[in-house]
Amino acid sequence: MPLCAARAPGYNHANAMFSIRPATIQDASAIVAMIHEFAEFEHLETSVIEDDIERDGFGPAPKFRCAIAESSGQPVGYAIFFDFYSSFQGRAGLFLDDIYVRPQFRKQGIGKALLAHVAALAWKESYFCLRWEVLDWNANAIDFYRSLGASFMDEWKSALLIGDALESVANQSK
Repeated sequence: MPLCAARAPGYNHANAMFSIRPATIQDASAIVAMIHEFAEFEHLETSVIEDDIERDGFGPAPKFRCAIAESSGQPVGYAIFFDFYSSFQGRAGLFLDDIYVRPQFRKQGIGKALLAHVAALAWKESYFCLRWEVLDWNANAIDFYRSLGASFMDEWKSALLIGDALESVANQSK
């Protein structure tokens, strides 16, 4: 039984359904394919370096969790999320790293259902928040998140050490 099943508004077929379930190791290749699709959508194709989705998501020490949206048994979207800790809150939050729905399945409630699925896990597991980032040019996503009551932290700037910069700072450690 899927964790979330809903009629997908916008389908032409009256009996069309989608479901959301936890990903398994058998989904690894589909997840990688959708990560590449998502990167292309966000104009970040050159940023994708999938190291080992199977190890990092489904090995003995998983670094993330993933939910898969399916329609007619085919993967149509995914959400990747993981824990982070807030010293101010004194407990963990859940960070939604990716939420993606394949273009031909958008506007059918799948993205909202994926977000609701992750939010339900966060609530059930007593996380203090669900947090994510959105590119500033993605007006559709921003409007969608606003319609759900999401708060935007415009006063915060994301910072990132990656590649050579990360190595350079790491090399300063004694």
